Amino acid sequence: MIRTEINYGDVYLVPKKTVVDSRKQCDTSVAFGSRRFAMPVYPSNMKSVVNAESCEYFARLGWFYTMHRFNVDVVGFVADMQQKGLFASISMGVNEDSYQQVQDLKAAGLTPEYITLDVANAWCVKAERMIKHLKASFPGSFIIGGNIATAEAARELEIWGCDAIKAGIAGGRVCITKNKTGFHRPMISTVQECAAAVSVPVIADGGIVEHGDIAKALVCGASMVMAGSLFAGFDESAGEIVEIGGKLYKEYFGSASQFNKGAYVNVEGKKILVEYKGRIDKLLLELQEDLQSSVSYAGGRDLAALQGIEMIRVPR
Repeated sequence: MIRTEINYGDVYLVPKKTVVDSRKQCDTSVAFGSRRFAMPVYPSNMKSVVNAESCEYFARLGWFYTMHRFNVDVVGFVADMQQKGLFASISMGVNEDSYQQVQDLKAAGLTPEYITLDVANAWCVKAERMIKHLKASFPGSFIIGGNIATAEAARELEIWGCDAIKAGIAGGRVCITKNKTGFHRPMISTVQECAAAVSVPVIADGGIVEHGDIAKALVCGASMVMAGSLFAGFDESAGEIVEIGGKLYKEYFGSASQFNKGAYVNVEGKKILVEYKGRIDKLLLELQEDLQSSVSYAGGRDLAALQGIEMIRVPR
């Protein structure tokens, strides 16, 4: 038997009676860990999307962020963010270099507020060992584990000690895992299944094409949404500017690409050029306004209104 599963573009949301006088009255903030953030969406922890400067930019705006894990001085980054009165959110892998980073942070007396275990398939024995090590080493940190794509995997990560779980495999624009390996699940089905299986927050990672997809992910049960290409191409984004035929672009590449790895080994990502878009503040305002509109169509005043909204599937 072959299951049929669906993605964000396959569904729409059914509106309810609007109860606010203005969409601007709708609250898009979300509690995540011990903090509340302005929006339930944040940029992917990819080297071509975020860097130290962009992470600081988002933190100062009251948005969540996660620094990528590639060639990062985590001690310096955590110390710098906390000295500036900002929260530190870092990524780690499962190999010896990450265990060394844990040791270095402890030796420096530093505790990151948020730590994301960032591996392609976190439903593995190495991830289990690292999650338990992180929980023992930093009991005060909020541990995010990912990525996974099934209910069983989500339940195991919760048992291992994750405070939140990142769901989504091969859904990103520059991810070619589904082409190289044949493995992938559409995001609507993934998020619904994973969110229903656990009591901790689920982050929907990948597949965001339209701004309305953020609301759809929240309707499916996600507490937060991670997006890559949405945040690529801006002044505040990482990635090099490239000029072609008098037009400016920015590089955007996957974490499993040769451009991130530095070698063509186990490549499951690619590089594309995205149009250079200038400052990011206009996008952030538009994202917030669009989500406020979503809340108003859902008949509420805050993100809780999106829970239980009816979704309809539309034939393509």
